[in-house]
Amino acid sequence: MTLTLYNTLTRRKETFEPLEPGKVGMYYCGVTVYDYCHLGHARACIVWDVTRRYLQWRGYKVRFVQNFTDIDDKILARARIQGSSMQEVAECYINAYFEDMARLNIQEADEYPRATHTLDGIKRLIHELEQKDYAYASAGDVYYAVRRFTEYGKLSGRKLEDMEAGASGRVEVEDPDAAKKKDPFDFALWKGAKPGEPAWESPWGSGRPGWHIECSAMVRDRLGETIDIHAGGADLIFPHHENEIAQSEAVTGKHLANYWLHNGMVTVNGEKMSKSVGNFITIRELLDRPVDPMAVRLFVLTAQYRKPIDFTSEAIAAATNGWNTLKEGLLFGHQHGEKLGWMPVSPESSQNTFVEKFQAEVDDDLNFPGGLAVLFELAKELGTQGNILVHEGKTTIPPEQLKDQWETLVSLAAVLGFEAEPEEKAATGLSDAEIEDLIQKRQEARKAKDFAESDRIRNELQSQGITLIDSKDGTRWHRS
Repeated sequence: MTLTLYNTLTRRKETFEPLEPGKVGMYYCGVTVYDYCHLGHARACIVWDVTRRYLQWRGYKVRFVQNFTDIDDKILARARIQGSSMQEVAECYINAYFEDMARLNIQEADEYPRATHTLDGIKRLIHELEQKDYAYASAGDVYYAVRRFTEYGKLSGRKLEDMEAGASGRVEVEDPDAAKKKDPFDFALWKGAKPGEPAWESPWGSGRPGWHIECSAMVRDRLGETIDIHAGGADLIFPHHENEIAQSEAVTGKHLANYWLHNGMVTVNGEKMSKSVGNFITIRELLDRPVDPMAVRLFVLTAQYRKPIDFTSEAIAAATNGWNTLKEGLLFGHQHGEKLGWMPVSPESSQNTFVEKFQAEVDDDLNFPGGLAVLFELAKELGTQGNILVHEGKTTIPPEQLKDQWETLVSLAAVLGFEAEPEEKAATGLSDAEIEDLIQKRQEARKAKDFAESDRIRNELQSQGITLIDSKDGTRWHRS
């Protein structure tokens, strides 16, 4: 089977062929650390986490780099409000980022470069652009000469005459630096120092880098001049990723990335998320309600990753119900394995028609909803068989076949980042064998007409989440 990806640059699905066989270099434009991460960040981080996991499952050795933008006007504005420094604000929200991502079961990147740690690479890139006549200094600033790069607009599909300076909310419509520019479309590579702001020395005077040049330098420093995959939110296509291409390719003469992947945006009840509207939801606020982190992951993956997704109370309730179904299937082996003679219970990767169906679905431009459908097919069958086992004492599907299905479910769920711990077993502290032993002692007490002891054992088991079902065929049990 062949993996295909929708490339924003070419506007079509393409067969994925890495620069080096078996290896993938992937860069994800991460967060600007001036606030807690919100639902939009959750979607992006989950989508690219699962993309990375899937590539690894497909056998690729993935080097995944994700940056932190820790020099930015928004960070400086927050520092002024808090009466702190840009560095203190950045450190605070970088730490918060890792806390939130851990709760969502996001794997850590191989490297997290920061703009402040890449200043030499940034200055080197600006110098090279200046040498090639793509950049010019003006009153302490340095600007990129957009019209010099003839392919400008190839990622977004925009033409210069159609573009607005205020795109993406990063530049004010009334441009305060207009007088310094040779052309209104030019953008800053280096900004001259201003009173009360942090600054670094450079050949153009004291100042700080512009936003776009930071990522170009970090990609080059950490992954090279051309990478396999450059990922980010659709809101970054223009101007950020467009400007990255212009900066990097003007210097190297090579493609910055062979595949440009972008995730869709998140709305809340049909509206764009905004603090002024009152629908701004942070990850920690959502998880503290509480909403199960795995339900959030499921909510994100039920939508095609390039399309918008609408967060509503109904959607998260449906995702919670869906997660409960998956969770029941994932816990099947822990709850019923010993009764079915599985010794020991240890999921191993297997190859069967479910695995083939899963790969066929997800190979088609990261069709995670299609992959989820395979997981639900497995989970629902295991849930049904678990209920039959509890009430009838045996399953209608052979135990070894169920073991294969459970191992497949656990293996494929891990590819999508879903994990379920056998909390019930941990809470009772009792293994299946210990429960069976107590049931046997209860049976002996009943035969001896010691009903007080029989009731004591039943109550003890019930207090630890074990429900007994007596019938003419004997006593069965399940964890509640």
